[in-house]
Amino acid sequence: MFKKKVKHTPAATFREVWSKGDAANKLSFFVMGASAIKNKQWVKGFAYLIAEIVFIAWMAMSGVGALGMFASLGPIKAKKVVFDKAQGIYVTQQPSDSVVILLFGVFALILIVAFIGLYYTNLRVNRKLYVEKRDGLHMMSNSEELKSLLNENLHATLMTLPIALIVLFTVLPTLYMISMAFTNYDSKHAIAFSWTGFKAFGNVLSGDLAGTFFPVLAWTLVWAVMATATTFFFGVLLAMLIESNGIKFKGVWRTLFVIVFAVPQFVSLLMMAQFLDLQGPLNGLLMNIGLISHPINFIGASASPLIARITVIVVNMWIGIPVSMLVSTAIIQNLPEDQIEAARLDGANAFQIFRSITFPQILFVMAPSLIQQFIGNINNFNVIFLLTGGMPMNNNYNGAGDTDLLVTWLYNLVFGQTQRYNASAVLGILIFIISATFSLFAYRRTNAFKEG
Repeated sequence: MFKKKVKHTPAATFREVWSKGDAANKLSFFVMGASAIKNKQWVKGFAYLIAEIVFIAWMAMSGVGALGMFASLGPIKAKKVVFDKAQGIYVTQQPSDSVVILLFGVFALILIVAFIGLYYTNLRVNRKLYVEKRDGLHMMSNSEELKSLLNENLHATLMTLPIALIVLFTVLPTLYMISMAFTNYDSKHAIAFSWTGFKAFGNVLSGDLAGTFFPVLAWTLVWAVMATATTFFFGVLLAMLIESNGIKFKGVWRTLFVIVFAVPQFVSLLMMAQFLDLQGPLNGLLMNIGLISHPINFIGASASPLIARITVIVVNMWIGIPVSMLVSTAIIQNLPEDQIEAARLDGANAFQIFRSITFPQILFVMAPSLIQQFIGNINNFNVIFLLTGGMPMNNNYNGAGDTDLLVTWLYNLVFGQTQRYNASAVLGILIFIISATFSLFAYRRTNAFKEG
C-alpha cells in the first residue's frame, strides 16, 4: 500500500501578505485584528484591537514617562531647598523615589516585550487568513474559534493565567533584582540612586567584598559537596542495612527514620540548636559521663570555625539521610536478582556486588536527584540560618561568619547594618550563574541524560 502524499499549503511571507493582500490584510499591519474582524472572527479580532488600544493609551499616559524616568532613575538625587517663585517662599524638594521608578521601568519594558510578541501573533493570524483566502481553504467562524479554545487550543487557554502570574510574580521580581546590581542602591542611597554599570560587580569580585566573597564561595562549595555526599552515602548504607536478610521489622525501622523527615525542618533545626547549645543537653550528658571536663562550644559565637562547620554537616545528615534512604530502598527492591545471583555464583563477595552492581545502579537512577540536592545545598538557607546564624563571626569578613553560605551572606547584606542592596543583587546573579553552569554541565554528563 502506498501512502497518499499530503499536499501542504505553501506558506506566505509577510511581504507577500502586504503586497498581495486585501485592504484588511494591509490594515492589520497597523490595526491589530483588522483582518480577523473582516473575516467575522469577532472575539479574536476585537481582543487584538482592544489590546492595542489599551497599550497605546497606557504608553501615552504613563509608559513613555516610566521609560524616561527609568533611564535616569529620577532627576532629583538628594533633598534640597529651592525657591518657589509662584508662592514666593523656599520649599524643601524631596529626592526622587528610585525604587518605585526602577520597578515601574522594568514593568514597562516587560509590557513592551509582551506587546511585541502579541503583535507578532497578530501578523501570523493575518498571514494565515491571507493563505486560506488565497488557496480557497476553510476559514474558521467565530463559533469555531471559540470551540477551539476548549479543544485543540485548550493548552493555550489553560496556560494563559499561569503565564501571566509567572511574569508578574517571578519574571518581574527577578529582572528588578538583576537591575539593582547595576546601581549604587545601598544604605547611603536608600531613596534616590543611580545607574553605575558593573561597579557593584567589581566591588564583589575585586573590591572591598572580594576578601569575603571568595572564602565564603569556597566554603559554600565544600558544604554543598559534603552535605550531598554524606546524606547520599549514608542513606544508601542505611537502606541496604534495613533491606538485609537478617533484619526483622523492616517497616518499623523505615517508619522511625521517616518520622525524622516528616517533622518540619525548622522545628528539627531549632531543637538541634538548643541541644547543641553551650549549656544544652549534649554538653551536660558528656560532662556527666566524664568524656569532657568543660562544655564544647559547637555553634556559638566563640566556637571554633572547624567544629562549627563539622557540626552543621552532621546535623544536615540527620535531616537528609532519611530522604536518600527512601529513594535507595525503592531502587534496591527493584534490582535485578539474576545479576546478583550470577555474581555470587562467580564467587563475588558482598562488597564486590555492592561496588559493581548495587552502587552503580543506585547512582545511575539518583544522579539527577543528586545534582538537584547539590544545587539545593548551595542555596540551603535554613540549616545555616536556624542552626548557627552564620556564627562564629569572622573579623576578616564583611558581614559574614565562618559558617555563612553565599545565600545567608546575601541575607546579611540586605538586612544587616550595611544594607548593600546592589551587592546582594550581584550575589544573587552570581549564585544563579554558578548553579546553572554546574547543573547544565553535570546533567549532560549523567548516564540518565545520555540514554534518555
